[in-house]
Amino acid sequence: MSTAPEPPTQWHRVLTLLADVSLFIGTRDVWTQAAVHRPAVATVISVCYASILVCGVLALVVRGRRPLARVDLCVLVTGLTLAVCAFVLFHRGTDESVLTAQAARELVAGHGVYGHPWPWLFGGNGIALTPTVTGGYDTTYGYPPLAPLLTAPLLWLGHGGLPAMALSTGALLVGTVVLWWLLPAPWRPAATMACLGFSMISMYGRLGYPAILALALLVPVVVRWPRIGRGGRLGPAGMAQAACLGAACAAQQLPWFLTPFLLAGIYAVRRGELGARSAGLVVLRLAGVAATTWLLINTYFIVSEPGAWLTGIALPLIQGAVLHGQGLVDVSLYLTNGSDRVDWYGYASLLLFAGLLALFVLFVRRLGPAAAVLPWLAFWLATRSQDGYYLMMTPLWLAAAVTAPAAEFAGAWQPFTRRLTGPYRRPARIAAAVLLLSPALASAALAATGSPPLRMEVTSVRHGVRTLSRLTLRVTNTDDDALTPHFTLTRGQGMYPYFSVLRGPARLPAHATATYELRPPGGTYALPEPGQRIRLRVFTSSPQTLSSADVTLPTA
Repeated sequence: MSTAPEPPTQWHRVLTLLADVSLFIGTRDVWTQAAVHRPAVATVISVCYASILVCGVLALVVRGRRPLARVDLCVLVTGLTLAVCAFVLFHRGTDESVLTAQAARELVAGHGVYGHPWPWLFGGNGIALTPTVTGGYDTTYGYPPLAPLLTAPLLWLGHGGLPAMALSTGALLVGTVVLWWLLPAPWRPAATMACLGFSMISMYGRLGYPAILALALLVPVVVRWPRIGRGGRLGPAGMAQAACLGAACAAQQLPWFLTPFLLAGIYAVRRGELGARSAGLVVLRLAGVAATTWLLINTYFIVSEPGAWLTGIALPLIQGAVLHGQGLVDVSLYLTNGSDRVDWYGYASLLLFAGLLALFVLFVRRLGPAAAVLPWLAFWLATRSQDGYYLMMTPLWLAAAVTAPAAEFAGAWQPFTRRLTGPYRRPARIAAAVLLLSPALASAALAATGSPPLRMEVTSVRHGVRTLSRLTLRVTNTDDDALTPHFTLTRGQGMYPYFSVLRGPARLPAHATATYELRPPGGTYALPEPGQRIRLRVFTSSPQTLSSADVTLPTA
């Protein structure tokens, strides 16, 4: 007598269906482009539409767990196919991809990778520049070297940023398959949804971001990470995870911020299991393998260009890029006229990171499951708080949520356990959180409540038909320091290139007033439609400040 197959849980069906539905997002835009330029690709996308529809039906009607697992595999293959189709159609370079590809070309040619500006990569091709508060732009490579090393064999694919985009897209596809395979079977549809659905992560892959390579390398690290070193041994799996962690840190800087949380969490869990000495040895071996991997990848650059290499891999932290993003800096960018304490946004971000790490150590039993999410909170206070810093790492949130639940931390070691438990447990925990987070919050408040040091008044405008060719300002420095201003006009969230100063002092003394005549880059500035807000922005680097003012310009 045959037995009926064990039925899947309803939440598994729903998760499969949601993953299937998520593949609809953005697919029509891809199909529309393909129908015009690549009919064969449009045909493949049409087949993917049929697959999405059929999988939607099967997710709700199959009776056994194994058939539903096959549906999950079909949804994954459909998502991978759509990602490849999107890459075939959309591979326009970005600053990240063209810099990575150029670094690979320089590496193959035997030239230095770090500290060499490549401004011609950005000339007139629509690729965004990263402006700095010094009035210039960052056109050098500013990431660890793994991405150029892996891009070098792909240079035959074409010019521009295409090889780097192929690398990051391939890394995303491999990382998605690895995450899908490592998750428990009922949770696998969530991997498809997080990595390929919603058209979010796949977009960053097509844009050639080195962070996607780092994400793919972090996937096997974060899956079941509290079990690393269980029993006091890393074993082959633990060694592989440590090597992947080191490689991820050699691909992009974001893993640097996750690593302390993982090491602290592993130490706490192993100490609760094995004691302090054995736990310390496990973490030392893990860190040693990761550091060795990182050093092996960086060795050539450390030897050949040590100073430029060190500056290059630290560049995102020290380059002085202008305020940008969706975090607290929006107060100074859009809600006020600027701040004379912009540096404090950076201090607040570092202090918040340190405070969160300390809280994580103190309350690892509660905060352990959030180890893959906590580091990114600090970026919300940073001067560059772009949502990509959080968004590109969201598949790791899923990996941790599924494979590192609270039960894994139930026996973890916590310092000051006696003082933070008992009848005064709640007040003690609140006091600890307030004490550790207050410096960051105070720094953030200082930054957001700063006053713009420059007071500006537009005195004359030279313009043609919907264009501006000259702008004359009267600028007063209300600060106690002499400032070197750099001027631009912005509308919306983007930043127009800096204007040239035709007349006016390069450095405006404290409490002085001067007249500046400015010329737009290229000679003219296109005026917007009536009613669109235009902001005059002035950045200074020492100290870092921002002064803004709304500008009413002629529209005809």
